[in-house]
Amino acid sequence: MQLSPTMQKFILHWGEMGSRWGVNRTVAQIHALLYLSNAPLNAEQISETLGVARSNVSTSLKELQSWGLVKVSHVLGDRRDHFDSHKDVWDIFFIIMEERKKRELDPTLTTLRECALDAENDAQTPAETKARIQQTLDFLEQSTGWFDQVKRMERGTIIKLLKLGSKVQGLLSKKKS
Repeated sequence: MQLSPTMQKFILHWGEMGSRWGVNRTVAQIHALLYLSNAPLNAEQISETLGVARSNVSTSLKELQSWGLVKVSHVLGDRRDHFDSHKDVWDIFFIIMEERKKRELDPTLTTLRECALDAENDAQTPAETKARIQQTLDFLEQSTGWFDQVKRMERGTIIKLLKLGSKVQGLLSKKKS
């Protein structure tokens, strides 16, 4: 696959951003390549296009599959697996957010809930510390609850909500009056 200068720039930047988000650079670059590709690619094509070792491509594809960002597809007459990415940026966004929630926030919520319960009967933990733990728990529960509500909304509604931006504050202020 020939990459235009724009495609190269996008793929390289996506890899850099991936590493800042805690994702292996090659994993992010492969995702970017598959996202931009008009057709599914096999591992050899990915390896050749990005100049990455075939073993690294295999490992990276497994990680992308575990996130639900890449799926295997087959091409008639070719026994090799081909790989494709979701093309809808909203689908990608919600998949990544859901996976990060499962991997990062859900375990944190579990621990915070345990800490809040333990703190109720713990005379050694200062009241201020108990309050901070509870505030953190409340914040994360509200945030994840909001995310759960948003992901069930129709896409058009979400887009309208985003376009409203700070106007939401004005609408909410008018309701109080």
